[in-house]
Amino acid sequence: MNSHQLFRRSRIRLALWYAGVMGVILSLSGFGLYRSIAQANWAAMEREVESIAGTLHDSLEPMLPASETPTAALRQILPELCLVGQPCNANPTLIQRHTIGISDRSTYYIRLFNHRGKLLAFSPNPPTELPQTLNPTPWQTFQTASGTRYRQFTIILHGNHNPSEPHGSWGYLQLGRNLEVFDTEILQMRWILLVGFPIALGLVAVSSWWLSGLAMQPIYQSYQQQQQFTANAAHELRSPLASLLATVEAILRVPQSDPQEMQTMLHTVERQGRRLSHLITDLLFLTSLEYHSSLKPAQRCCLNDLINDLTEEFLELATLANLDLIHQVPDPDIYVLGNESQLYRLVSNLIANSIQYTASNGKIIISLIARDRTAFITVKDTGIGIAPKDQDRIFDRFYRVDRDRSRKTGGTGLGLAIAQAIAHHHQATLKVESQVGQGSIFIVEIPLAY
Repeated sequence: MNSHQLFRRSRIRLALWYAGVMGVILSLSGFGLYRSIAQANWAAMEREVESIAGTLHDSLEPMLPASETPTAALRQILPELCLVGQPCNANPTLIQRHTIGISDRSTYYIRLFNHRGKLLAFSPNPPTELPQTLNPTPWQTFQTASGTRYRQFTIILHGNHNPSEPHGSWGYLQLGRNLEVFDTEILQMRWILLVGFPIALGLVAVSSWWLSGLAMQPIYQSYQQQQQFTANAAHELRSPLASLLATVEAILRVPQSDPQEMQTMLHTVERQGRRLSHLITDLLFLTSLEYHSSLKPAQRCCLNDLINDLTEEFLELATLANLDLIHQVPDPDIYVLGNESQLYRLVSNLIANSIQYTASNGKIIISLIARDRTAFITVKDTGIGIAPKDQDRIFDRFYRVDRDRSRKTGGTGLGLAIAQAIAHHHQATLKVESQVGQGSIFIVEIPLAY
């Protein structure tokens, strides 16, 4: 299995896991929301029924007759209700409707029972198939043959009867509510969930694929960089190693009587061995920087002394290359916290890079200033410059703008990568500004020490 297929399968797995987890979360959230809304509507409906029943109860109780035959009294108290065994007025006036507080007879119904459970009166146009016997349970839910559900509330009525009467109550008031509107709303919510959930799950699947790709992208880029690094390192090691082996083979074949040629070959072996040693040392140093494995604690470093020492060190090399090396350092000392040897290596690599890519009669200016609690080290040259397409890659390992020139000067392609790693290790930034044919400016920004 190649790397592309491996990352694709990993992305698919990550997307499926994400979609699955989000699907479970959406399912639980949707079900919880549905239950919460349904229970809230149900509780509100019951409070409404109970409130109406309480209003009727408080209005009726003081006027209830003590007689066992309250037909005439009920007709006077509740002109809208139909009495059992008597003709029912199904079209009461508006005033008569409001005497019992209910104007929507299609939603609510009322029934009155005596204390023995006998039905005495009921509202006009009552629901069909209502049970004719009294069930004193406060709350009841039942469904008729037509499929309509009702919620019914029963409350005890106390009249002006003799308190010593064994029954202890005048009768019962039942108030029922049609649940058709409630059931319709619940059904609509179910349909919304049934239709909306697949759509939401589809959006989650699409977003999970995109997010998995976004999450895998830095890993894939890191893997590609490792592959590129491995290929570059193998290439860089192979060249001096091949030259070294070829020289050793030549030494073995040269007669021992020619010491001058032997000496030349041994110098070649030494040079290639040093090149390999420098390359391995730089790789180990770069790895230690990336993993922050430096054991030396940060200390105050004087950048003025560092720039002066580096200018003095590179002055001879710049003179041999026919370059002007100028340094501009302020009189007040500028201090930063860090590892002095690493900062020395950072600026040293920048100066060496400028000397390497600046033609004869050119100029290199090293300057140091402090502003806004930050130290600025600038290395400016009049070299060949860097094309915009290469400026983002010059800090990559083994990347060279001019490979032929680098190999002639013995560069390893790790100088700027090491400089960038040292800058990150010191919470500093390393930037480049360049124009082809006019030169480059490398700027290091390091927080000042206080």
